[in-house]
Amino acid sequence: MRTIRITVGSIIIDVALLETPTADAVHAALPIKAAAMTWGDEVYFATPVSVDREPDARDIVEAGEIAFWPDGNAIAIGFGPTPISQGDEIRLASPCNIFGKALGDVRDLAAAHGGETVTVEAVDQP
Repeated sequence: MRTIRITVGSIIIDVALLETPTADAVHAALPIKAAAMTWGDEVYFATPVSVDREPDARDIVEAGEIAFWPDGNAIAIGFGPTPISQGDEIRLASPCNIFGKALGDVRDLAAAHGGETVTVEAVDQP
């Protein structure tokens, strides 16, 4: 299983990568260092990755799904409502490629602040 670790300030989230072209592209670009940005209950950050929207891309996600936002070349992690959500849904800005599943609780990201350093690194398991 390919696993990555996303660290936002002192918050650590390990992510199991799915078998998708986006997951392959993100994994190939590691390590990544960026500044966190927030939008409602979402943390996102820029990457050097540029991929097309996959056929199953969607803007409504479940907590724990790790998304890539092709329109912004960014990883987006929604953990609750955003400014465009309807009710309790987690609605991202536009359709995103789901490329991973968090192994921990993404709601821990509620303590993250814009501008904090984000690192993404491989922690592959045998």
